[in-house]
Amino acid sequence: MNRNGKMSGNIIPTELGTEDTGKLLKKYAIPAIIAMTASSLYNMIDSIFIGHGVGALAISGLAITFPLMNLSAAFGTLVGVGASTMLSVLLGQKNYEAANKVLGNVASLNAIIGIFFMSVSLLFLDPILYFFGASENTISYAREYMQIILAGNVVTHMYLGLNNALRASGNPKLAMNLTVMTVILNVILAPLFIFSFKWGIRGAAAATVIAQVVALVIVLRYFSDRTKLLHFEKGIFRLDVRIAKDSLAIGVAPFLMNSAACIVTLFINQQLKRYGGDLAIGAYGIVNRISFIFIMIVMGLNQGMQPIAGYNYGARKYSKVKEVFWKTVKYATMVTCLGFLVAEIFPRASVSVFTHDSQMIEIATKGLRLLALAFPLIGFQMVSSNLFQCLGMVNKAILLSLSRQLLFLIPCVYLLPLMFENKGVWMSFPISDFAAFIISAALYAGLARKLRKLNDGDDPSILGSRL
Repeated sequence: MNRNGKMSGNIIPTELGTEDTGKLLKKYAIPAIIAMTASSLYNMIDSIFIGHGVGALAISGLAITFPLMNLSAAFGTLVGVGASTMLSVLLGQKNYEAANKVLGNVASLNAIIGIFFMSVSLLFLDPILYFFGASENTISYAREYMQIILAGNVVTHMYLGLNNALRASGNPKLAMNLTVMTVILNVILAPLFIFSFKWGIRGAAAATVIAQVVALVIVLRYFSDRTKLLHFEKGIFRLDVRIAKDSLAIGVAPFLMNSAACIVTLFINQQLKRYGGDLAIGAYGIVNRISFIFIMIVMGLNQGMQPIAGYNYGARKYSKVKEVFWKTVKYATMVTCLGFLVAEIFPRASVSVFTHDSQMIEIATKGLRLLALAFPLIGFQMVSSNLFQCLGMVNKAILLSLSRQLLFLIPCVYLLPLMFENKGVWMSFPISDFAAFIISAALYAGLARKLRKLNDGDDPSILGSRL
């Protein structure tokens, strides 16, 4: 609908406060799950084509780039997640003018941050990659891949940020379709560039960037349509200090989570290189891709929950906030339990998809089984962290985002290899997952006690949160 309340191509945002939470979660989460799963497959496709078309060391070179990719994603989520949370709350408050200004700031901030990150990373690329665990055997692969990816970094940031805004404004299906389209394009272009054009690992990177350019063009055209509820218009691209500050403040939690992932992956790569060599790093890259299929599905559930929880919290409908949280937890736990079963029953078959190298397969098979031991607990931890973020409780969201990775995983990755060598790196994951689950359960128990004191329509200041 437009600002006068007339229908446009958008879903009517007020359904977030009136429709059954189960139906809403399916409506918003299924497209997000498809999009996030497609995004995970996007990365898997690169790894599979690189593994079979370039070689095992190329997979290791690709794994070296994960910390830098995580850092890039961290800056993207700093803007995108915070802004999408603000959009959901503002739509719940029916403040469409402010929501439109947030949309303009999403585009401007992502462009600025994308250019800055690209420039700095390209300037110091080789030292960064060596620091992340590259060797003389893998540096050329990592460099060639990241040169192309970084050249398209502005496109990536703007596309992901605006796609989040698209989802938050009531268009989860279009957001999903754009992501699926990028995967299809990548599936077509990557083998063409790698096998037919003989571009090697650069071909995989080029396919990724081209697919995102096409998606960005489509989303820009969508928001250029002035009949939409949210659309580009003169004046909204000027940076608003208040909007930028609030958006970045809310986005700090996922930013720190991705930044922590960068630090953790860096540390893991260095430990694996020390105790297992280049092939161990490649094995972790494979295991990471497999586990991320299930993690991304849970992230899709979280994205589906986010506009529902944010809207209803803004509308002071706390019963719906609690309902959507527990339904999301249930589905997320089912997904992570499935991941546990796949990792424990079919580990060799899963890792063999990526490479024919017997030594790498052996390392990855053992690693996958160890890494997934506490997988059933991850769903609750991820959803509870997302809930605090949706409610604007930034400090708690940050604590939950960082607890698993910085408080528990890094010490374990450092200490356990002293006793168990390469195996100790893999054992660190289930131990840190269990510890993070305990912290999440304790924090949610405190929030639940406060939520029970609120009736629908009450002032939320009793929770001590400020949106």
